[in-house]
Amino acid sequence: MADTKEFETERGQGGETHQRVPSTGPQSAETYLTTNQGIPVSDNQNSLKSGSRGPTLLEDFVLREKIFHFDHERIPERIVHARGSAAHGYFELTESLSDVTSADLFQRPGDKVPVFVRFSTVAGGAGSVDTPRDVRGFAVKFYTQQGNWDLVGNNIPVFFIQDAIKFPDLIHSVKMEADRAYPQAGSAHGTFWDFASLLPETTHMLMWAMSDRAIPRSLRMMQGFGIHTFRFVNKDGKSTFVKFHWKPKLGVQSTVWDEALKLQAADNDYHRRDLWEAIASGNFPEWELGVQLFDDEFASKLPYDVLDATKIIPEEVLPLKIVGRLVLDRNPDNFFAETEQVAYCPANIVPGIDFTNDPLLQGRLFSYLDTQKSRLGTANFHQLPINAPKCPMHNFQRDGMMQMTVPKGRANYEPNSLSMAGEEGGPRECPATGFRSFERASGEHEQGDKLRVRAELFADHYSQARLFWKSQTESEQAHIASSFVFELSKVEFDHVPPRVIANLMNVDKDLATRVADGLGIDLPKANPAAKDPIDLEPSPALSIQKNMVETIEGRKIGILIADGTDAKALAKLKDAIIKSGATPFVVAPKVGKATLSDGKTVKADGQLAGSPSQLFDAVAIVLSKEGTEMLLREAAAIQWVMDAFGHLKAIGHTDEAQPLLQKAGVEPDDGVAGLGDDFLAAAAKRFWDREAKIRLLA
Repeated sequence: MADTKEFETERGQGGETHQRVPSTGPQSAETYLTTNQGIPVSDNQNSLKSGSRGPTLLEDFVLREKIFHFDHERIPERIVHARGSAAHGYFELTESLSDVTSADLFQRPGDKVPVFVRFSTVAGGAGSVDTPRDVRGFAVKFYTQQGNWDLVGNNIPVFFIQDAIKFPDLIHSVKMEADRAYPQAGSAHGTFWDFASLLPETTHMLMWAMSDRAIPRSLRMMQGFGIHTFRFVNKDGKSTFVKFHWKPKLGVQSTVWDEALKLQAADNDYHRRDLWEAIASGNFPEWELGVQLFDDEFASKLPYDVLDATKIIPEEVLPLKIVGRLVLDRNPDNFFAETEQVAYCPANIVPGIDFTNDPLLQGRLFSYLDTQKSRLGTANFHQLPINAPKCPMHNFQRDGMMQMTVPKGRANYEPNSLSMAGEEGGPRECPATGFRSFERASGEHEQGDKLRVRAELFADHYSQARLFWKSQTESEQAHIASSFVFELSKVEFDHVPPRVIANLMNVDKDLATRVADGLGIDLPKANPAAKDPIDLEPSPALSIQKNMVETIEGRKIGILIADGTDAKALAKLKDAIIKSGATPFVVAPKVGKATLSDGKTVKADGQLAGSPSQLFDAVAIVLSKEGTEMLLREAAAIQWVMDAFGHLKAIGHTDEAQPLLQKAGVEPDDGVAGLGDDFLAAAAKRFWDREAKIRLLA
C-alpha cells in the first residue's frame, strides 16, 4: 500500500478532498488507483454528470463497477455456525499411528501440518453475540501432503439427533421462530423444546447443552470432538475404529450463567477478541489430539451402538491415546477471505481415514458440499486460497463459474491417448496411493435390503444421559437443573415442559423433580422408554470441575485502581501476575490517568464503566482509603466487585478496600485474599462452594 506522503492533496470545486498522484516525479505502479480491469481512475470523488448539477450518466463505468462490487460484497451466511472466529496454526504429530493408519500426517513424529481452525456458535446469525448458551463448532482443516482433511466437530462429543434426515427439523426448531423472527441465538423458546420433548434421542445432548459446556469461558478453553466414529485403515487394509478428541492445554473452563448474560452486554465479541488478543500477544492456544482406538469385537460388547452419534465411549471404558498437538499461532489476514470463505466438509478425508455407517455422518457428507456451492456461488470454491490444498492438485474438472486456473491443451477427459500425438495427456489414477474406501462389511447387520430403519441398539436414549448426570459435581448438577428451568420457563406451550420432564424422569428422578419444582408444576410420570436405560459407571472425565487445570497461565486479571493507589503495591502485583504467565489489565474510573501514591500518573487499560469484572478470570482491588471512599459512591465499582464475587472468582484486595467489599456483599471465603501469593493461587480457579450462598439454584 502506498504511503499517503506520496500523494498531493487538493480541494475540488465542491470542497471535496482529492488525494492525487503527483503530476511529476517517479511513481510506483501501486500508487495508481484503478478499476478491477486495471484502468486508471482520474477522479474517485465525483460521478460523471451531464453538467455540474445534471443527471449522472450511465456510461460512468467507474461508478457502476464500484457500486456493483459493493452491492455484492456480502455472501449468504452459513445456515448454521454462521458466527465464527478462526486462526492459522499447525498440527504436530507426537506419536506415530502407522500401525493403524496409512494417513501421511500420522506417520512420523515431529512432522507438522498447516491447519486453519474455525470456532463458532450454532444457532445465531453472523451478527449475533459470542456468549449465548449454545453448542460451539470446532472445525479443523489439515493441509496435508495427501490433500485436505477436514475434521468438523463441536465442543460437545454427542449430538441431538441420530439420523441426518432430522437435521432440518432440528435447526428450524432452534432458529428464530418462523412467524416472529425471534429469539436470536438461543434455544430458550417454545419451538425448540417442543421438538426436543418429542424426540427422546435428544436427551443426552440436552444434558450437555444445559451444562456449563455450553457457556465456555474462552474458545481457548474448550474441548473439541469429532462426534462420529470414523475408521483408520492401515497399509495392509486393516480397519480400526477411531473417535477424535481435542484437549485444551489450559483445561476446560466455563462461565456461570449470570456472567454469560453480562458478558453479552459488556462485549458482543468477547470470544473473538479473546482469541485474537491471545494469539497477537504470543499466548498461542494449544490442544492435544487424543484418539480412542477400538475394533469390532470391542464395539460389539458395548451396551450401545458406536454408530449412534448420541453416544460416547467414556474415557474410563476406553482411555485416550494422545498422539499430537494443535497450536494456533497466526491470526487471519482478512476475515472475509479466510474466516468467512473457508469451506469445511466432512467428506474431505485422506487415504488412511474413512467413514462409518453412522447415519448422521452419512447425511453430513452430502450436506456440506451442497451448501458450499450455495454460499460461495461456484463449484470452484476449492480454488479460494483458504480452501486450496497445499499439495499438488491435478484433475480433469474444467470451467464453471469463477474458474481461476487456465488449463492448457485438450486433455479434459480420460482415458485419452493424446500423449501419442505429442500432447499433454494429464494425470491418471493410482491404485497404490489413491484413496480406497474400506470394502469389507463391519457388522452383521450391514447386508441385505436397504431400509429406512434404525438399528435396535440405537433405541437407548437415556443411559448415557444418566451417565453424564451422575458424573457431574453437585455444583454442575445444580447448573444443569437450573438451565433446564430457565430454558423451559421461556416456553409458551404449557404441554411441552411436562413432556421434557417426563423424559428427564428416565435420566434421574431428582433432576426431574428439581426442574419441576423450579417451574412450579407437578412432577409427571416418566415417558415410556423405547429401551430401558441401564446404569453405567460414572465418568469423571465428563465433569469440568473434576478436571479443572488450576493454573493462572493464560488468564486475565483485572486490577481496579483509583487516585491514591499504592504505586509499589500495584507494580509488585503486576510483575507477579506477568511472571505467573497471566495478563494484568488495569481498570480505573477514568481511562486517561490515575494519580498514584508517589505522585506519578498511570494510564489505565480500560475504563471502569466499560470494563466490567466479567471480562476477567480474577480481580484485584488495589485502593487507598481515599480511593475507596470515592468508589463507594460509584455504582459501577460496587457492581464490579459484586459481579466478581457472584461469578465465583478470586478477589484480592488491600486492607483499605474492605469497605467497598462489604458494600458489594462480599463474604470472606478461600477465594477472598490479600495481594500476595495467596491471591495468585486463588486466581487459578473458581470457588464453586460460594454459589449456594449467593443464588438460588434448582
